[in-house]
Amino acid sequence: MNLKYSVGLDVSSKKINACMSCIDEKQKVIVKSSTVISNNNKGFKTLQDWVLKHVRENIPVVVCMEATGIYHENCAYYLFEKGFSVSIILPNKAKKYLEAVGLKSKNDSIDAKGLSQMGAEQCLDTWQPMGTFFYELRLYTRQHQNVTELKTVLKNQFDALSFAMHQVDPVTNQLKETIILFDKQLKELEKVINNHIKSDAKIAERVANILEIKGIGILTLATILAETNGFELFNNYKQLVSYAGYDVIEAQSGTRVGKTKISKKGNSRIRRAMHMPSLVVIKCEVKPFKELFERTYNKHGIKMKSYVAVQKKLLTMIYYMWKKNERFEPNYIKSIQEKEQKSFSLFAFEKGVKNSPNKIEAAQGKHPVNDHSKFPLC
Repeated sequence: MNLKYSVGLDVSSKKINACMSCIDEKQKVIVKSSTVISNNNKGFKTLQDWVLKHVRENIPVVVCMEATGIYHENCAYYLFEKGFSVSIILPNKAKKYLEAVGLKSKNDSIDAKGLSQMGAEQCLDTWQPMGTFFYELRLYTRQHQNVTELKTVLKNQFDALSFAMHQVDPVTNQLKETIILFDKQLKELEKVINNHIKSDAKIAERVANILEIKGIGILTLATILAETNGFELFNNYKQLVSYAGYDVIEAQSGTRVGKTKISKKGNSRIRRAMHMPSLVVIKCEVKPFKELFERTYNKHGIKMKSYVAVQKKLLTMIYYMWKKNERFEPNYIKSIQEKEQKSFSLFAFEKGVKNSPNKIEAAQGKHPVNDHSKFPLC
């Protein structure tokens, strides 16, 4: 008896390789059918008919696909609108799974088969599309980052030319003009981002509250909101910390104890956006962050490690202020920690683990799972 059908999709810019598998009550995965469709609306309709043709009634169907830039978005949204349960897998997670099951070769059909098997064997989180407002905001902020990177490259080339043995005016003038063009585009994008945020009164109010923190600018906050879909899919700050790659991982085996460090397995754009604000809040001596920096620096003597701790705390602060729509106060972090500790202790007491430290730690969730599949992808 079949328990679940799983459709694995390997998406490219022009075509999609699809493979359907099913898992029975003995946990055996069997491939039912494979096909190739075009990556357009006509192909999506063909895919839908193909899936329904092979599925029996009252048996659930899941669709699994890799995050491939933006090529997967139209297909995922189409299937989501048609009522399918869609899961989007990060490429590194899919790659590790295929290696674990012993697949040595790699091509589109093998990847589709592996994704199909993965969906059948595992209970994956369901994907949800981003809201239109934050999707557009993400396009603006990512374009701003792309233009900034291009400008930096050309500016470095322009500076390097000043040390050249022979100066060539046409090349130098072209670089100057392109840099000026990029400056103009960046100003236009900043204006568009500001207007986009002001177009929604509720979002503009929350943004204004968070901007009370010295060091947090409109571009930084816009990037964080865009990459997290306005924190819509996070139930607690631990999920956000894990999604941003700030969760701490250990390297311990037997008597060997390695270094602890942040995983960096998450949205790198968020960590990039939090770098400069962490420096500014320390320079401006914003009390809670300054105290955190000094306390951690006195402990291990590594400045960058302390700055990372400040980045994590800043991100957590932004999350709570956004969720509660509150203005920044110097004692805000302390009140948050007291409320959390109180709620955790109450939870542990209700579960009958009041006198068990290990169980209390489990209740507090001190070791979040690195599962980003249901969050907005980069």
